Amino acid sequence: MEASAPQYKLILGSSSTARKKILGDMGYEFTTMSADIDEKAIRKEKPEDLVMALAEAKADAIISKFRKIENLEKDVNPTILVAADTAEVIIPRVSIGESEGDAEPTLLITCDQVVVYEGAVREKPSSEAEARQFMKDYANGHAATVSSVLVTNLATGTRRGEWDKVEIYFHDLPDEVIDKLIEEGTVLYAAGGLIIEHPLVLPYIKEVVGSTDSVMGLPKGLTERLIKEVL
Repeated sequence: MEASAPQYKLILGSSSTARKKILGDMGYEFTTMSADIDEKAIRKEKPEDLVMALAEAKADAIISKFRKIENLEKDVNPTILVAADTAEVIIPRVSIGESEGDAEPTLLITCDQVVVYEGAVREKPSSEAEARQFMKDYANGHAATVSSVLVTNLATGTRRGEWDKVEIYFHDLPDEVIDKLIEEGTVLYAAGGLIIEHPLVLPYIKEVVGSTDSVMGLPKGLTERLIKEVL
């Protein structure tokens, strides 16, 4: 992939460590910004529709933040810092509806993911008990991740999005492994309590039908294609 000198700025609208790592591994430099929406307020019957609706809502929320910043800058032109979960990032100064300077657009990437198990949609576990039950269910069984990617060109308003599905098949998951994962706590912040790239989980993955990066929340090939489409 050739991403050494892209003719655009990139914002990842997510605080996910896994997504940050994937986008960095793809060779991109980017800033991050969180949407801070109430995800539970958005419901759809189909998991594919749900993840797309959430990615859209996140993009809309971040764009709304930009508009508020523009209104402030008209008055006092400050440097604005926004806390994006664990880190403060300087929001790139870009105008909604037009690019800044010499037509260098800013692209916003927003995403969402759910796990589907026996037809039921699973989001982040609501408790340690629920995370434990999720993982017990996966033992000697299978689940699927449905991930969405939405890329918005903030200069033109052009928006392209799509979802990707991956099937994961498991060997048995010993109770001691589940206990360690619960104690560590990371699974509590993952859709369906599922982190297949975790060193404790990897030995118990029987088969992955699809790409691991998609399971981690950001399918590389799909993201690359959508970036090209909005440009």
